[in-house]
Amino acid sequence: MLDKLKKKWGIKSNLQAILIMVVFSLAGSSIVWVRRLVFPLMGIHESTPFWIKFFAWLAVFFPTYQIMLLVFGFLLGQFPFFWEKEKKMVRAIGRIFVKKSS
Repeated sequence: MLDKLKKKWGIKSNLQAILIMVVFSLAGSSIVWVRRLVFPLMGIHESTPFWIKFFAWLAVFFPTYQIMLLVFGFLLGQFPFFWEKEKKMVRAIGRIFVKKSS
């Protein structure tokens, strides 16, 4: 399994693969914790319609998760890996909103 991830991610070390998985785990766990704190501050509760929760998630927590990936990546020495992934993602999202000229 690690070999497939290493090939997909373009890395060589098992340790680096494990550190990257730890970064994803820490960022994911942290965003759940942050959501529990921030949703009530935003006035979002169990009875709030799903579409409001969805757009709040996109507007607030998706960018926060990306920042957490970079922070935890930096702390665990994997910042270059996550920075490259972030740049690719921003370019991909940008293509959605930028119309190509003919």
